[in-house]
Amino acid sequence: MPETGSRNTGIDDALNQAREAYATAAPRSLARYVEATTVMPGGNTRTGQHHAPFPLAMARAKGCHVWDLDGREYIDCLGDSDAGLYGHAHPAIRIAIDGALDDGIASGAASAAEVQFASTVCERFGLQRVRFGNSGTEANAMAVSLGRIFTRRTNVLTFRGGWTGPVSGFGGALSLADGPSGYAVADYNDIEGTRALIAGDLALVIVEPMFGGGCIPASAAFLAMLRQETTRVGALLVFDERATSRLAFGGLQSVVGVKPDLTTLGTYLGGGLPLGAFGGRADIMDLLDPRRTVAVSLADPSGPAEPSMAAGHAGLTRVYTRKAVETLNTRGETLRARLNGLCRAADAPLCFTGAGSMLAAHTVRAPVETPEDAAKADPRLQELFFFDMLARGILLDRRGTMALSLPAGDAECDALAAAVESFLTLRRSLLLSTRMPEAHRARALD
Repeated sequence: MPETGSRNTGIDDALNQAREAYATAAPRSLARYVEATTVMPGGNTRTGQHHAPFPLAMARAKGCHVWDLDGREYIDCLGDSDAGLYGHAHPAIRIAIDGALDDGIASGAASAAEVQFASTVCERFGLQRVRFGNSGTEANAMAVSLGRIFTRRTNVLTFRGGWTGPVSGFGGALSLADGPSGYAVADYNDIEGTRALIAGDLALVIVEPMFGGGCIPASAAFLAMLRQETTRVGALLVFDERATSRLAFGGLQSVVGVKPDLTTLGTYLGGGLPLGAFGGRADIMDLLDPRRTVAVSLADPSGPAEPSMAAGHAGLTRVYTRKAVETLNTRGETLRARLNGLCRAADAPLCFTGAGSMLAAHTVRAPVETPEDAAKADPRLQELFFFDMLARGILLDRRGTMALSLPAGDAECDALAAAVESFLTLRRSLLLSTRMPEAHRARALD
């Protein structure tokens, strides 16, 4: 086994070479990035899109393929960070948007499209009432505010490293950007540690039924504990299903068997256009009813435009049908099992987590059951995996997360598997220089 110093040198050298090859192959993306930094902080609007030495810029997209400014084609396994469920320019979505545009963009008043889509969303995800907004982030902020008003409490419990905060992710420490005071953080899937933080002064717990930072599913026991304990102390349970609602016809909550009080939706909901929603129990949501003598008035920005409503309705009713949901998620489960089989055969510190059509690569040996497990990955090896995938025409998130879109078929899954197998072969010496303790190996083989 190589000495630690030589192993580190090997990884550093390989990563530097991968970065240089990436930069050499994308001069137009670099030029765009340099220009963008003069007018946008860091040259971007979405921080998650940034990575060193500079992010790729895309010229066009179709189906589940994208082309960068230098003309290189990629299989889009990123799926717009799970918002691109329908792929690029899905015909049914295009028709719905075009039809809505014929009648204008936003009337600034109530519309038939709004109530039609609201009925669809309520029926699909088991909500008694729903309210729309412009993004999933906005939906989370509104759900938290309403939950505090309903319970007449201020304290909110969320999870370390998650993205359920009103305006930012909750990392290791709270920051001024994390919204109003009264937030506490727990460790995801830590049953007893979380239970200890659920007390009588708590307004609500907001949680993703699958942790977005690495596609780590919640254990059934963890979610059941959250439901039991929030009910016990009179707090609300809010499921952030902005992404995970795509993983079952009625959202992931319909699979895990735990019913939250409120649910937030977003990302793919508008068919690729900006749209968010939150809803749930009528007694909570009806606090927003302006017919009440004392009605709650939350921030009331301009609502989503009619094209978003039309695209969302077409997506849920004509495209992402029950059969389509099952087909896509089965494809994802099969793919993840295939990729993990390759990793086990190579005895490599690489594994894939997730559920259904969402998955994430971790440069550690399985199992990855908590964010703490994922944090054990060597960030340089994770970055090397990212660049090697790009070099083989696979677009994914720099952190290794992927989301299959509906147009992705057998050919795309085969290409991803081939790219992963190539990575395992090319980087074999680096990967095998890290050995797993025997106790951890036994768990992985169970």
